[in-house]
Amino acid sequence: MNSLGLLLFKLAAEINLSNRKVPKSIVIGSGIAGIAAAIRLKAKGHEVDVYETNAYPGGKLSEFTQQGFRFDAGPSLFTMPSYVDELFALCNENAGEHFNYDRLSVVCHYFYNDGASFKADSDIDQLAVTLENTMGEERGTVSKYFKKSALIYRITTPVFLENSLHKISTYFNRKGLYGILNLWRLNLFTTMHDSNKQHFRNPKTQQFFDRFATYNGSNPYKAPATLNVIPHLEFGIGAYFPKKGMFSITSSLVELAERHGVKFHYNSRVERIVTEKGKVKGVLVNNDTVTADNVICNADVTPVYRHLLPQLKMPLKVKKAEPSSSALIFYWGIKQQFKDLELHNIFFSDNYKAEFDTIFTKQTIGDDITVYVNISSKYKMDDAPEGCENWFVMVNAPANTGQDWDVLITKTRQHIITKLSRLLKVDIAALIVSESILDPRSIEQRTSSNKGALYGNSSNKRMSAFLRHANFKSSVKGLYFCGGSVHPGGGIPLSLLSAKITAGLIP
Repeated sequence: MNSLGLLLFKLAAEINLSNRKVPKSIVIGSGIAGIAAAIRLKAKGHEVDVYETNAYPGGKLSEFTQQGFRFDAGPSLFTMPSYVDELFALCNENAGEHFNYDRLSVVCHYFYNDGASFKADSDIDQLAVTLENTMGEERGTVSKYFKKSALIYRITTPVFLENSLHKISTYFNRKGLYGILNLWRLNLFTTMHDSNKQHFRNPKTQQFFDRFATYNGSNPYKAPATLNVIPHLEFGIGAYFPKKGMFSITSSLVELAERHGVKFHYNSRVERIVTEKGKVKGVLVNNDTVTADNVICNADVTPVYRHLLPQLKMPLKVKKAEPSSSALIFYWGIKQQFKDLELHNIFFSDNYKAEFDTIFTKQTIGDDITVYVNISSKYKMDDAPEGCENWFVMVNAPANTGQDWDVLITKTRQHIITKLSRLLKVDIAALIVSESILDPRSIEQRTSSNKGALYGNSSNKRMSAFLRHANFKSSVKGLYFCGGSVHPGGGIPLSLLSAKITAGLIP
């Protein structure tokens, strides 16, 4: 091609680019998946607007302060930080200039009602030594368990977590075929508890590994042993703490999105998703119709169908799905420091099976409960005044089905104080100088989650984890879904993967 021809070619290309329509995408909700989806779509050249009902971003991953104490309101465990780093790299930015984190040397301190306790070291070999010394488990048995957990991760991640399960192309490739051929190794027909009981002799060790079912709001006595992949994420890959607190995940990604042109609209409740002849047209927000080529819902899929898509029939699997557990959380300012407590602490109940039966079958909170205490001021000291600690105290709770929560809160608060006071040998009630409470009702109200469930649907049935709502609506072109209530599931890592899958489906 001569110089004149090359010049004409470049000119034609520039004219073509200038005439090409920039696709417009609207994201409903600024939870972590919505923010990530917005970043990914902006990187693909879309014009992106995010509409958020609340005055702040983050959904459950938010923060607040009270009387000198700062609290991360929701998720407190950070794993798979590479999924956050990836978003900065996608925008050609160095994550370390905006978002930093440390790997925990001790993941969690575990306490039992009979006074036994152990600290779970992040190093698997050291954890095996600890479980041998405290629980009588053989080191080789512990190592074998974690190798199995890692194997489940290698089988499931490329096929069942990183891609849409509702696209045939997912299965007709090398990784897809490998996953299908190895399904038999995922322990789908065994429960988490039965698998852990086969591996470990001490009921305390079984309880330790059973608790990972709570990471997606499920019952270890019903959920498939496939979920025993979770210990690999926490120990094999690592548990971390963001140096500026969990909310800095949200704030750093919002700032990243805004630097690259994503527009956030707060106090803007989407009233309806507008569709016409099998195609999305936009959204109705603040009594105004905003048009778009794509609409991405980062909101619990059940209320989305109920309120935003009344023109569409709610899928039967969504309507009949069992909600995950919810939570009852007390945010306590404590006027004392506890040297023996870690960032994460678990105080187990005596009868774990009865506890989960009470939550999922009786739909209430029992008297013998497992208590989780998170203290971010252990790592971020300015989260509490000098000599004090900020306690995020949580118990698992049923989804909101009309229980008398005021009675349950009063009763449960006393059970927590009695339990912690006995095990820590101090009157906890006398140390509480400030308090806020979050219950399933307020979780439902603030985050539009179905019945206040934290993770969408539970995984209490064999195939539940694989039968979540798709990341797209095949009958409506341009309509997509991301977040914890759709594939691949709840929690920060899976929500970020959900955004990746969804953005990858959009041209």
